[in-house]
Amino acid sequence: MLSRTQEYALRAAVFLGRSYGEGPLRTSELATSTGIPRNYLSKILHQMAQNGLVDSERGRRGGVALSRDPDSITLDQVIASFLPANEPNRCVLGRPECSDEFPCGAHESWKKIKEQTESFFGTTSIADVMAETPLP
Repeated sequence: MLSRTQEYALRAAVFLGRSYGEGPLRTSELATSTGIPRNYLSKILHQMAQNGLVDSERGRRGGVALSRDPDSITLDQVIASFLPANEPNRCVLGRPECSDEFPCGAHESWKKIKEQTESFFGTTSIADVMAETPLP
């Protein structure tokens, strides 16, 4: 359901949430701790910084940290950075057109699941999942 990039972004955000307020973490330490390839993680963190989710510091004492409290960052804010631009709602059965006006056989059921999923990501913060996510 989520792309690998979105999964990695969530994993990194949850890990950074655990160390919120303790100063920046080195990207290499974050990569090792989360199991995310370092170069891939660097690109993810760069995008998250551009969207104001993480702060980045260069230098010997540098690294990355969440830009604000984990309670104030929802999961959809993290994954939104990695959604394809202007992607139309795709049909789960691959039809070129699928809407309320022209539904496929799975449209109504999938619409409900999609709404529940969007609600979960929109109302759940990084802090909400930190307690339930074991350390890697």
